[in-house]
Amino acid sequence: MKWRLALLAALLATPVLAQPANTEIEDLRPSDMRFDDNLGYQELPISPVPPELQVGNPDAAAISTEIFGDNVDAAYGAFQRGYYLTALQFALPRAEQGDRAAQTLIGEIYSDGLGVAQDKQKAATWYEAASRNGDPLATFALAIMYQDGDGVTKDRKRAAELFQRAADAGNMMAKYNLGLLYIEGSYLEPNLVRAAGLIGEAAASGIPEAQYDYAAMLMEGAGVAPNPALAAEQFRLAAEAGLASAQVDLATLLYLGRGVAQDRAEAAKWYARAAEGGNPVGQNRYAKLLAAGEGVEQDAETAAMYRALARRQGLTDPQLDGLLAKVPPAVIAVAEERARLWPVPLRARVAEAEAPASPAPVEAPEAADPPAAP
Repeated sequence: MKWRLALLAALLATPVLAQPANTEIEDLRPSDMRFDDNLGYQELPISPVPPELQVGNPDAAAISTEIFGDNVDAAYGAFQRGYYLTALQFALPRAEQGDRAAQTLIGEIYSDGLGVAQDKQKAATWYEAASRNGDPLATFALAIMYQDGDGVTKDRKRAAELFQRAADAGNMMAKYNLGLLYIEGSYLEPNLVRAAGLIGEAAASGIPEAQYDYAAMLMEGAGVAPNPALAAEQFRLAAEAGLASAQVDLATLLYLGRGVAQDRAEAAKWYARAAEGGNPVGQNRYAKLLAAGEGVEQDAETAAMYRALARRQGLTDPQLDGLLAKVPPAVIAVAEERARLWPVPLRARVAEAEAPASPAPVEAPEAADPPAAP
């Protein structure tokens, strides 16, 4: 989940005991492979815990500091490297003394089953302790558990209270979820203005789902003054982040010229991106543009392929059927075979099947040992 990445990144920046309050996260990847995605802060567990980092080694903390710098303590240093049991053993003594960051880290380890058997109830217990100690990250994680009934008895009223507490502490994912609850109006008094404010804050922080929902509110004037241009920009941000529903809506705005200059070719590109990602609406609408040759070169066979893919997901469209009614049955048959093999291109499959088998390499026989002397 995306909030998990944000949780880990924020945890690493949280002051703990001897850790200085003003910290910066170090991206461990080579300089030419660094991107703003948080992924550089977590390495894969590719080897056993080295002796120098094992709990009990008097030099473990010093070596961890040498490797990771002063901005990452021993528990988080071990966690980053994938040494989850070591991280757990470093964190436990601190957690038992009320260190909220260590408590949250332990909750994370048990929630995801990192190096230990997954135990959602135990995770909830540690998140609860950290939340009581004022950690908004743990409060948000616990709210998600209560909302879904994951490790605790489902209690959406309790979840709403926790979302409120985490949001008040500045957690953006909590603000987004709280905004949705204000829209739903079941566990909080319905308030679209309050919802738009919270979701707008979350959108400004870069959460794609919040950008998408805020765009819809801006387009419809729900809780905020209508602003099609700003809505289109929010749809674009969410679309560029890979949200398929945003890609479809941005394409539609481009096709209609709402909030943006009309651009059928650009619309086709965004429908294509959603279609290639497996979105049935994107597949259906891209098929229509391909069938009509609008914004993209006409291609009845590919249009029929995307129609078949959309149908597979339950989306049928008489208008699209009409556009493809005169396509020869042989072309439709090829298109449906492409859909069956999708996303691997049919031509690649055919070429692979027709390619002559390469002869197996023949290894030269090893020289026999000379016979033993009689």
